[in-house]
Amino acid sequence: MKSTSISSLLPYPKILFSKRAFPPINFSSTAPVSGQDALTGIVDERVEELLKREENRVLLDGLEKATLRVEMAKKELAEIERQELEAKLLKDYITQLETRTSEIAECQKDILEARAMIEEAERSLNVSGDARKRDATDGDVVNRDEERVESIKAASLSAIVGTLAGLPIFLSRITSSSELILPLSITFISCALFGVTFRYAVRRDLDNFQLKAGTSAAFGIVKGLATLGGGPPLELDAASFWSHALDGAVYVSENLLIFLFAGVGLDLCFKLRILSPFPIDRSISETDKI
Repeated sequence: MKSTSISSLLPYPKILFSKRAFPPINFSSTAPVSGQDALTGIVDERVEELLKREENRVLLDGLEKATLRVEMAKKELAEIERQELEAKLLKDYITQLETRTSEIAECQKDILEARAMIEEAERSLNVSGDARKRDATDGDVVNRDEERVESIKAASLSAIVGTLAGLPIFLSRITSSSELILPLSITFISCALFGVTFRYAVRRDLDNFQLKAGTSAAFGIVKGLATLGGGPPLELDAASFWSHALDGAVYVSENLLIFLFAGVGLDLCFKLRILSPFPIDRSISETDKI
């Protein structure tokens, strides 16, 4: 009996198979009707005989182990695919988180800008509140009746001083005493209005020379031009133009002088505490009472 080595399957070890002579199958001895069944039975017997052989068992065990390794490889491949899918999902989730992070950063920036605007508005409101508190000394509400009385006093003093300042100017232009009534009345009323306006315009800023001089100049220029407008109409010639220009300069200068005197008188009364600037300083008034 001869033996041959077969190594057709790797990585399995070499398996030795024995050559055995099998008796020939006599098909002529079987009945024609059951010939196919007999052939099937013979094949099954030979297969079982081959499977029962020891050398073939090793081959079958190797096949089973290979099948198990293939199944394990499939499972590992499925696990790798599952891990790759999870990694992809995790990457997408991280991308979404980064997008949300940028959106959150933009929202926080908008919130900080809005908070800065709110703080700026609050500071503006606080400044306005402080200004209102400074207007009312010691937090007291302005007494309107007392303010009216002080305004009337300021109007009276301004009217008296302004009328006295304009009296020499008017006396130089009249021929009878009856002609003084109209210019003195106009000056008296104008200076009374100037006194009230001067008090509310200057307030407690008594050292502001520009403010005081500007208020007096505004009243003087307006009244001087109004006096010029009440004169003869302007004609379209050089003589009429120069005449009106000269008269206007004289009227404005006279009224500037009147209102400057009235402003100086009011300023002196404020500093001597004869009058109280707007609003009334209650601490000073209470000291004066004591």
